[in-house]
Amino acid sequence: MNRQEISEAIDGLGWRLVLGAIYADVPVSSLAQAGEVAVLAIQAAGEDGQGHLSVDIRAERAVLRLQSADQWAVTGLDIELAHTISAALADRGLGRRPGSVQALEIAIDALDIAAVRAFWKAATGYVDEPGPSDLSDGLIDPSGRGPAIWFQQMDAPRPQRNRIHLDIDVPHDAAADRIAATIAAGGTLISDEAAPAFWVLADPEGNEACICTWQGRD
Repeated sequence: MNRQEISEAIDGLGWRLVLGAIYADVPVSSLAQAGEVAVLAIQAAGEDGQGHLSVDIRAERAVLRLQSADQWAVTGLDIELAHTISAALADRGLGRRPGSVQALEIAIDALDIAAVRAFWKAATGYVDEPGPSDLSDGLIDPSGRGPAIWFQQMDAPRPQRNRIHLDIDVPHDAAADRIAATIAAGGTLISDEAAPAFWVLADPEGNEACICTWQGRD
């Protein structure tokens, strides 16, 4: 499935496609209720959830994530599981906050990607990304906690600007609000040439961040 098909397949469920996985952010009133949401999702998914469903439990939310661990992509089964889990959540009156989902990437510009990548892989303890995705030469945290790292090819030395920037991946329908908030906080829009895949913004001292979505990448 391409990104457009995935997004359309979960439209209306309260799930969002972000950086190669689909997420649902379920607000809760306590850690115990977050645990109940996790159990509910696991039971609804059944054996099909193995290798597809993961849950991050916090006192104020439970974040459900679906992606095939074997294919490192959203599959038809993940879409089916999103529908099944959503129905179980709806039966309990549990809502979802699609605009609050996001994923963080660290992008490193390099002349010699192989050499620089090896350094960061060793320093972070990260592992190679196991399949195709939006990341270039991607490294990921094997525990699934830290942000992804990717590397951007430089054609020549560039001392006049920073060579590490952050990529913040948000739901496609949350990008405009995030960009507006960033500009209101003192940021400057540097480029929207690649929009809606990403917008480049800078802080008052020129440090850059990209607000990214899945759109414009298929």
